[in-house]
Amino acid sequence: MTTVLAVIPARGGSKGVPGKNLAPVGEVPLVTRAVRECLGARLTGAVVVSTDDPGIAAAARAAGAESVERPVEISGDTAASEAALLHALDTYEERHETTVDVVLLVQCTSPFLTRDDVDKVTAAVLDGADTALTVAPFHGFLWRDAAQRHGAGGHGVNHDKAYRPRRQDRPEDLLETGAVYAMRADGFRSERHRFFGRTELVRTDPARVLEIDDPHDLARARALAPLLDGVPGSPPPPLVHGALPRRDDIDAVVLDFDGTQTDDRVLIDSEGRELVAVHRGDGLGIAALRRAGLPLLILSTEQNPVVAARARKLRIPVLHGIDRKDLALKQWCEEQGVAPERVLYAGNDVNDLPCFGLVGWPVAVAGAHDIVRAAARAVTSAPGGAGAIREIASWILGKELRTS
Repeated sequence: MTTVLAVIPARGGSKGVPGKNLAPVGEVPLVTRAVRECLGARLTGAVVVSTDDPGIAAAARAAGAESVERPVEISGDTAASEAALLHALDTYEERHETTVDVVLLVQCTSPFLTRDDVDKVTAAVLDGADTALTVAPFHGFLWRDAAQRHGAGGHGVNHDKAYRPRRQDRPEDLLETGAVYAMRADGFRSERHRFFGRTELVRTDPARVLEIDDPHDLARARALAPLLDGVPGSPPPPLVHGALPRRDDIDAVVLDFDGTQTDDRVLIDSEGRELVAVHRGDGLGIAALRRAGLPLLILSTEQNPVVAARARKLRIPVLHGIDRKDLALKQWCEEQGVAPERVLYAGNDVNDLPCFGLVGWPVAVAGAHDIVRAAARAVTSAPGGAGAIREIASWILGKELRTS
């Protein structure tokens, strides 16, 4: 099985924009936006944030990523991203006793990165390229001012200033976006730079190309966020509200299935069988909760073999085809000897509201119904089917999850 690791370098220090990587755009910190898109990508197996800043590390873990403490010697202004990438890659492989096949370098200073971009550069390497990056079509005339060196004034870089061909008569130039790069991990470790071998160029929407290097860039990103984040004119939902649950707060975890462990879509084949997509990171989070000794339950309204199959895979009990989920939950708590106020229940739709009213820790996944988010005690940054359960596990277990 191919292992794909996304690494997000995020130093605490920034001269251009102090505290840049925690700066909110569309009500969401930059580092969390990057984590959310990486977790939402279909081909990404794990996400690591490399940082020297405790606040960034905490935000990364709350969003569902792992954090790697970056050594001082590679945390300065002159440190290359490749150094942080190599360190995070080595740390992850040692921590999980595994070998990474494809490593991604993801820059959280590109606030409008999409999970589709992440999947496309990953797919390019999986399909045979050594490296890949996102680029955007560029049709401008570039100039360079050489007056200070030569006294000759400006000269054209990608054109002859005596000849100005029409756009359709010029070869297409492509601008490196700086958002996401993919590399074969073994080749990267050998060559120690991001453009070895055959490099695949993955085109992306030029409207989303923006790198935050100074306060003006940040102001532009905040102005554009309502247009580029989801529904035009509507900012994304808040990341979390209220305190986050910790291990001392929780005695059991109960999970809805459709829309919470999946993206709420159903594929139906010609035989009428239903298929859903789940996130591998959620499985890792559930396994860690199980190892921590927490009672777990999947509670679903749908009577579906897919739900039962997923529960068997995760090795946790399931109750499905349940009309009154709150009554089933109350009976399960009594059988387990667990007080409902010590239970975390994760859901996404209005049929979860009775359970929200029963437990002490109602949690909604990002993308849940507005009424459900309003009733929740906390809201994940990742949507259902994109690592939301892994994120919840990171809240509860913290370091125990990262080292398990």
